Amino acid sequence: MTVDATVHVPASTLRAYDRFSLYNSPYPAHDAGCAIDLYPEDNVGRSPVAGVVRETRTVRAPGKPYAADEEYLVLVDVDCERSGVRVEGTDEEGLVARILHVQPAVDPGETVAVGDPLGPMIRSGFFAPWVANHVHVGFRRAEQNLHRAGGSLPVVADVDVESVSWNGIGTVVDVGDTYALLDSPAHPDPGERFVGIAGSLSGAAEAAAGGPSPANDTAENRIALDGGLAHYAAGGALGGDPSSAVAERTPVSFLGQRVGDADGRDVAWRDIDVVANGERITGLSLFVSLGPACGAKLVCPDREFEVGERVEVSLRESEEPIRLG
Repeated sequence: MTVDATVHVPASTLRAYDRFSLYNSPYPAHDAGCAIDLYPEDNVGRSPVAGVVRETRTVRAPGKPYAADEEYLVLVDVDCERSGVRVEGTDEEGLVARILHVQPAVDPGETVAVGDPLGPMIRSGFFAPWVANHVHVGFRRAEQNLHRAGGSLPVVADVDVESVSWNGIGTVVDVGDTYALLDSPAHPDPGERFVGIAGSLSGAAEAAAGGPSPANDTAENRIALDGGLAHYAAGGALGGDPSSAVAERTPVSFLGQRVGDADGRDVAWRDIDVVANGERITGLSLFVSLGPACGAKLVCPDREFEVGERVEVSLRESEEPIRLG
C-alpha cells in the first residue's frame, strides 16, 4: 500500500449519521482531511467498518474540567469488501481503521460488522467544549505506526455534497455554554441529501458584490465549507464540480469576504474575524449535514445568545485573528 492511497468511506455508512466533518479539528489527524468525524443521534459508538479488532488501547488525554482524562484507541483490520470501503492508488490489503472517542466493549480478535456497537462514546480532553460527541475514524497501512497522532491516509466521503447559500442571518434555536445554533440556512431535503454552507472558489463574484454566499455562481465554483472558520488554521472545500481541478492558492470567498486559499480541497484560512451582531466571536463550526438541520453553529465561549434572538454574522480582515490550533 502506497503513501498516496486514498480511502473512500461509502454512502451506506455515512447515512447512519446526522453529519460528518473531515476538517473541523485542530489536531494533526485531520490535516488534509486524513480523518472523518461521524456524529450520531445517540451515544453509542458503532463501528464504521467491518473486520477484526486488532488492538484496544487507553491513553491519557489533556486535563479539561468538562471531559474525561482518558482516551481510547480501537484498531480494526478492515475487510474492505464487507465494509464497502474503496481504496484508490493501491490494493486493499493491510488497511487498518483507527477509531477514537469510544470506550471499547470489544476485545482483540473479535469480528465486527458495520454498525456493530464498539462501546459507549466518551468525551475526552481532546474535545473543545462546543464539540458534540462523535466517532473519529482514520485509516493507515498495517506497516505504519498505528499509535501516533499523525500519518493517516486521506479520506474521501463517497457522497455528493451540495452547497446551500446563506446570507449570514438566522435565529438562535439552541444554546450551550460555548455555542449557539441558528435555524438557517435551512436544509433543502433532510434525510436525503448531504449539504454544507456554501462558499465560492471564484473569489471575484461574491467579493465584488459584497453580499451573501454566492447564489448565482456556476456549479464548478460553488463548494461546501468544512472546518472551524477561522479559529482553526485550515478547513476544506467539499463538493463542487468533480471535473474541475482546483489550482493551488485558488481564492475562497464567503459572506462577501475572501476567507482563504484552496489547494485542491484543502483551504488555508486567511486572517479574519467572525462578527455576530457587531461583536467578534471565536468562529463558525462548519460541517456536512444529512439532516434534519444544517444551521450555522456559532462558537462563542465569551458571548451569550438567547433562543429566539436574531443574529447577523459578518466577516472582516483581522490583524490578530483567534487561532486555537
